[in-house]
Amino acid sequence: MKAKVLLSLVLLCGNLAAPTARAGDAASPVPAACELPPYLLTSESQLPKVAEAIKAGKPLEILVIGSRSTTIPSSEGSSYPARMEAILKEKLPPSEVVHVSVEIQSKKTAEETASTFVKLMEAKTPTLVIWQTGTVDAIRSIDPDEFRGAVTDGVVALQKAGADVVLMNLQYSPRTETMISAQPFLDNMRVVAQEHDIPLFDRFAIMRQWNEQGQFDLFSPSRGPELAKQVHDCLGRALAQFVIDAAHLEPAQQQN
Repeated sequence: MKAKVLLSLVLLCGNLAAPTARAGDAASPVPAACELPPYLLTSESQLPKVAEAIKAGKPLEILVIGSRSTTIPSSEGSSYPARMEAILKEKLPPSEVVHVSVEIQSKKTAEETASTFVKLMEAKTPTLVIWQTGTVDAIRSIDPDEFRGAVTDGVVALQKAGADVVLMNLQYSPRTETMISAQPFLDNMRVVAQEHDIPLFDRFAIMRQWNEQGQFDLFSPSRGPELAKQVHDCLGRALAQFVIDAAHLEPAQQQN
């Protein structure tokens, strides 16, 4: 019962409704609230298949796999995958085709999600997979070693299918911080990323940075719709830049 209550609270925090993004938002300057220290957007691991696709002028197909916090119900254009797609289209050459799709694995653990990857990859064949995981496992108090094994199996399956992989960890919420033991899951995701030389997008640290620096008040639910839109926009911007940097694209491969 406790796990169900926690899961409902976490999903509620991540799924606040927000209005559809306005045309031209992607071309606007990066909002001050989205600013982050460079180390949070830096990875020593690379995305070679993304780089190859862009260099060859092939479509960049990105698949985001995650929970309900991946999107915003009834406002898909404001979710971070949609914002990431818009920013990538802005930053990459006009001839580059970018498409971001989302696969929702609601309330599933890493093990349950990873078990679907073989069939999913056969159907989607993406260049890059961004796998958002860890929240459900933390809420259900899954054994951290079992979690690490499940994430490892999932990463191996995705790589065998020919995709680059980015791991994205838990979202940060001060409202649930004392109720969920997130650190073992954060640590194990970092270990898997290092072992397989893949980038880890540290969503937890990024959102905590915004909250602690006062850029966003993630505790108060009073500004729900507007706050959701702003946080998703910033996450989308950060993730787009993270992908570009991890692909080590030359200036000529980006829009000036």
